[in-house]
Amino acid sequence: MREAQIKINKPKTFCGIVGVYGAENASNYIYYGLNALQHRGQEAAGIVTRERTADKSFFNVHKSTGLIADVFKDERILNETLKGNAGIGHNRYSTTGAAESSKNVQPIVVNYRKGNLAIAHNGNLTNSHSLRHDLTESGTLFQTTTDTEIILHLIARSQKETVIEQVYDALQTIRGAFSLVILSDNQLIIARDPYGFRPLALGRIGNAFIAASETCAFDILGAEYVRDVEPGEVIIIDDEALSTGKFRSMYLPGIPERSHHCIFEFIYFSRPDSKIFGESVDKVRRKIGKGLAEEAPVENDEDEKLVVISVPDSSNTATLGYVSQSLKMGIKAKFEIGLIRSHYIGRTFIQPNQYSRDLKVKIKFNTVKGVLKGRKVVIVDDSIVRGTTSKQLVRLIREAEPAEVHFRVSSPPIMHPCYYGMDFPSEKELFANQLNGDIEKMRRELNVDSLAYLSLGKLLDSVPEDERRGYCTACFSGEYPTEVEGNRKEEFEANINEARA
Repeated sequence: MREAQIKINKPKTFCGIVGVYGAENASNYIYYGLNALQHRGQEAAGIVTRERTADKSFFNVHKSTGLIADVFKDERILNETLKGNAGIGHNRYSTTGAAESSKNVQPIVVNYRKGNLAIAHNGNLTNSHSLRHDLTESGTLFQTTTDTEIILHLIARSQKETVIEQVYDALQTIRGAFSLVILSDNQLIIARDPYGFRPLALGRIGNAFIAASETCAFDILGAEYVRDVEPGEVIIIDDEALSTGKFRSMYLPGIPERSHHCIFEFIYFSRPDSKIFGESVDKVRRKIGKGLAEEAPVENDEDEKLVVISVPDSSNTATLGYVSQSLKMGIKAKFEIGLIRSHYIGRTFIQPNQYSRDLKVKIKFNTVKGVLKGRKVVIVDDSIVRGTTSKQLVRLIREAEPAEVHFRVSSPPIMHPCYYGMDFPSEKELFANQLNGDIEKMRRELNVDSLAYLSLGKLLDSVPEDERRGYCTACFSGEYPTEVEGNRKEEFEANINEARA
C-alpha cells in the first residue's frame, strides 16, 4: 500500500489571517474567524494572544499542522492556554518554505529589545531571496524557511525608536504582496502592500477591532464591516483606539495611481459570501458567468436537452450566471447538479497498488448519471491549471453517456506563473502554455466537443474598476505590475516546488 496526495487541478489559496484587539477571550473570536477562512489554507493553523498582568504582558502561542478543528480540538487551548484580549491567527497554505515543517507554521513569534512581536502574513515577497541573503551575510540566524520571518528580522534590526516606526521602516524594504497582522505588547498593527494584491478588511465587534482576509470571517462573529484596509495603509489599533473608537493610520511610499488587486480572488479564491476589494464576490462571479454565456453560448435546438453543470463548489455561482444569461438569449438551458463532490476526504488517502489515474478524481467527484445520460452537457469551471483534473473529469462525465460534452472556463487561459501569492506552477507545467494557447489543441486534449475561455476583456468588464481600483492579470497576460528581481523567477519556481514537496 502507498499513500498519495489528491492533487486537484486548482490554484491554491494562500493563507487567511485574522487579528483582534480589545475583545475578552480574543482567541475564541480568532478561532471562529479562521474557521470561516479555512478555504484559504488547510496545511496548518496557529493563534497567538497577548495576556497582561499588573506589571507586564506576555504572549501565549499554540500552532500546529492540520485543520483548525484539529489543531484546536481541545477546548482548554482556547479558554485556558490562549488567554488575553488581543491576538492574531493564521491558516497556512505554503507558498514558501517546506509545507510539512512545523517550524514554518504561523504566526511567527519573537522576543527582541522592544518586547514581544508576532506576525501573520498572506502573500509573497518578490525580493525575499536578496533580503535573506543580505540578512544572513550580516549574521542573522533564520529559524524558518518562510519569507515572513524576513519581515520580523527587518523590524528587529531597524534603528527607529518605537515599534510602529520600526514596522513602518521594515515595510518600506520589502516588495511584492503582503497583507499583515502584527501583534506587539501594546498594539495590533494591520498593513497592506501598496499595490493591494491580497484582500484585507477591517471590522468592529462591539468596542473591539478585527481584521481579516475576507468579510465572511466577520459574518460568523456578528462583526460589523467598517471598510477595506487601503493599499499601502498601515493601521495602528491600541488602547487609545479602544477608548476613542478612532485608530491611527499612515501610508507607505510608492503607492501607484491604481491598485493591482488579484483578479483571481473574484474568480476562485474568495468565498462567494465575502465582500472583497469593495464588492460582493457573488455579484462579480455571477456577472463573470453571464459574460461567458455571451461570448461562448452553446446553442440548443428546441428538441435537444441542454444541461449546464458546475464543477463544485468554486464554479457554482458562475454557472448560475451562465444559465441565466443563456435563458435571456433564448437558449433553452437548465442548471443541473451533475457532479457530486465529497466534502469528507482529507489531504491524503490510501490507494491500492493497482489503481486507475482517475481514482484521484473519482474519490472526490461522482456523476449523477441520470442527469447526464443522452444530454448535451455544458461543464462550467473557473479555471484550468495543469489540465490533469479537467481531463479526468471529462472522462468521468463521458462514462455517464452524454450526447455531447462542452467545456466553458470562466477565466482566460492561465499562461504564466504568479509571484504574488498564487500556487501556479512554472510555465512549462501550465496546460494552456504547453499548447501555446491554441484552443483547438486544448479541446482535442480534453476530448470535448467544444472549449471556450472567458476573454480578458470580458473578465475586466465584470469586475468593479475605477480611477483608483485596478487588477493584476499577470497570470493571463504576463504583464507583472512589479519588477521580479534578477533571476528571481527561476529561484522562485524552485522555492514553490520546495513548498509543494
